[in-house]
Amino acid sequence: MSSTNLVSIRIITADIKRLVQFFEAATQITAKWFTEDFAELQSKSFTLAIGSTKTLAFFGEGIAEPSTNKSIIIEFFVENVDDDYRRIKELTHEIVQEPTTMPWGNRSLLFRDPDGNLINFFTPVSDEAKKKFA
Repeated sequence: MSSTNLVSIRIITADIKRLVQFFEAATQITAKWFTEDFAELQSKSFTLAIGSTKTLAFFGEGIAEPSTNKSIIIEFFVENVDDDYRRIKELTHEIVQEPTTMPWGNRSLLFRDPDGNLINFFTPVSDEAKKKFA
């Protein structure tokens, strides 16, 4: 039996510099640029890759379209979502949900990046949620 591991999420954008700068400020992680059209933000637990629309030429026409996502939420576990909220509301005017404790035990902040992708910063607050992420 083979093993499958999710190693990264890639966002395609028409304005890579703007999006990379946004995620650097939001996550407080410095991006590593591989080319002027491709960068990654790496932590111990994830890699967020950001590619310009020019990178789509390697895959073929019509493969992805920037700024059209309405079905995926990119989620980040953060130490204190209320502290991050103060910083995030300075980065975007598109706060979808201020920090709210959800029924499953996470305190959640939903906002959109400059391309409209939905981002969730969350902190486990219930005992059960804390155990899940321990």
